[in-house]
Amino acid sequence: MKGTVYAAFVTFRTIEELDTALREADYLPDRGLATALFLALALEKPVLLEGEAGVGKTEAAKALATALDARLIRLQCYEGLDVSHAVYEWNYPRQLLHIRAAQEGTVSEEELFGPEFLIRRPLLEAIDTDAPVVLLIDEIDRADEEFEAFLLEVLSDFQITIPELGTIRARRKPAVILTSNRTRELHDALKRRALFHWIGHPSIEREVEIVRLRVPGIPERLANEAAAFVRGLRALDLAKPPGVAETIDWAQALAALGREEIDAEVVQQTLGSILKYREDIETVRDETLVGLIEEARTAGS
Repeated sequence: MKGTVYAAFVTFRTIEELDTALREADYLPDRGLATALFLALALEKPVLLEGEAGVGKTEAAKALATALDARLIRLQCYEGLDVSHAVYEWNYPRQLLHIRAAQEGTVSEEELFGPEFLIRRPLLEAIDTDAPVVLLIDEIDRADEEFEAFLLEVLSDFQITIPELGTIRARRKPAVILTSNRTRELHDALKRRALFHWIGHPSIEREVEIVRLRVPGIPERLANEAAAFVRGLRALDLAKPPGVAETIDWAQALAALGREEIDAEVVQQTLGSILKYREDIETVRDETLVGLIEEARTAGS
């Protein structure tokens, strides 16, 4: 695909150039994700990445910031998130100190709602800057619907209104990535303002490639067996199927133990690197665990 994208201080003329830059940042995107990110930069639109936890949504934003040589500003969403934590709030202690100092005559009386009394939170920090920025709005599905509605102004016009100061417009639009684990459906109004890409679990071949990239020096057989074993776990009825992040964590643990391949003993000892619920660990005990290990060793040979 042709067309020049000017994002931050870096120019990507093709999807392949962006793909290469992401790989150099230790992130292996599939073609669909690389295309979505390229178009988001080209069209100056946010991109919404949905998928199970641990499939690499947040890592995609981090890698993009590295590829663009841009600052990553992250807004972690949660229930009850409001404007004071996401956009700005006034520094009331400093205002009170200023009032007291003015009364004592040590400073001149000044406007108490000027920029010097403003505490800038992630959204304002990303909008009001001349520097290149990747704005990561992480797990937007965890925020309340009211906050999601507030984001519409920011994502539509890249501007924020502060009653005491007026409207602040972006001088350089940030690259915006929203992520969602789909714990709830997002409003159509928000989706219309963004491109969309679903990130699923990778193929076994690609997961092995990811492991080998993120765990340098890992034996090839161990990387194959680890990826195959985790893939087998995902086929079970688990409360929290492991993502790619867990595969990487487990591979790092196995490599740190100096293993060349997996066996029942080391799997039992390190299962907590992959599974995070006691019920899930109990599900794969005994015969199930033995079967998964045999399949993984066969795939790795």
